[in-house]
Amino acid sequence: MSNSFKSNDNVVQSIDIEEDSPISFEEIESAAKQAMSTPAFSYIASGAGGEETVRNNADAFKKYSITPRLLNDVSKLDTSVTIFGQTYPTPLLLAPVGVLKLADEQGDLAVARAAAKYKVPFIQSTVSSYSIEDVAQATSDSSKWFQLYWSTNEEISFNMVKRAEEAGYKAIVLTIDTITLGYREKDMRHRFSPLALGYGQGNFESDPVFLSTLEKVNSRTIVQGIIDNINYPALNWEHVKELKKRTSLPLVLKGILHPEDALLAIEYGVDGIIVSNHGGRQLDGVISSIDALPEIVKVVDSQIPVLFDSGIRRGIDALKVLALGADAVLVGRPYVYSLAAGGEKGVGQFLANFLQDLQTSMMLSGVKDVKELRQLKIARV
Repeated sequence: MSNSFKSNDNVVQSIDIEEDSPISFEEIESAAKQAMSTPAFSYIASGAGGEETVRNNADAFKKYSITPRLLNDVSKLDTSVTIFGQTYPTPLLLAPVGVLKLADEQGDLAVARAAAKYKVPFIQSTVSSYSIEDVAQATSDSSKWFQLYWSTNEEISFNMVKRAEEAGYKAIVLTIDTITLGYREKDMRHRFSPLALGYGQGNFESDPVFLSTLEKVNSRTIVQGIIDNINYPALNWEHVKELKKRTSLPLVLKGILHPEDALLAIEYGVDGIIVSNHGGRQLDGVISSIDALPEIVKVVDSQIPVLFDSGIRRGIDALKVLALGADAVLVGRPYVYSLAAGGEKGVGQFLANFLQDLQTSMMLSGVKDVKELRQLKIARV
């Protein structure tokens, strides 16, 4: 059995899919649960507190319905989007997820290689298992963005951004909703911390500025140094302003939920924002990302790109978000589950299925390109 996604340059990319390979999100999640240890799977799957936000993210999508337009010629479909002067064949990006070695030994390398095959930008996490340079070398011809967690020592942050620039990355994504770790009951129950176990040190153990802050350099001091640096409650708009000065790359803020914060981002010269509640992993009881999206799109009024994260599971989910005005969508847990279940090939299968779902959904909705999606009638029921 094979699955194909037809890109905009008419090159059909296909991969063989084994008969028992998981296809739906629920099947992929189940396969990952079987493949991973209980604490490891729980770390990826769980959310903050009672996981109200995790549930809200998924349930909110069910409240939005589209009304398709029929008898439109959709024989020439164009799924491309242009962001920061770069044109991508699809509106999909892989969200930054740290400690990917937890799911597969090849971690970020496997994900980046699979993403490269479909020309999907991979956003690499600060706490990735492999370094910026390792990922760049493994996928030299693909588009990659770098996600930044602010360090207590800001020179570490600035140097990581510099490294990303030198490695050819296309944008910097500053995550602003992780100034301290969310209250995650299941991780506490399992007494499980991938950072403490050394799964997220790829960028730190290769960073000269970080290493220079350690009295001794060994696995114990590196892990402790990461833990000491990774949470920064003092993060504020002045840091954003300074980071903007320090990089020539587009700066994107991830974690925007309030319209006023979106307007402040524009005021401070930010190049783009990502509407996100961190997949429900940080603050419980907050608005779902899709419910926050329409008002933010309205106030931003096309001044900067608005991307979307949290709750995307299928191609039809992406279509709804794009119809509500997002310029592109990020997907997280599904590709991590795919990595755990099938390694690089599993991620490739997920991307093929997801993009085919999006393409089919667009055609059946009667729209031939992403711009037309914004004209599609979508109602909250």
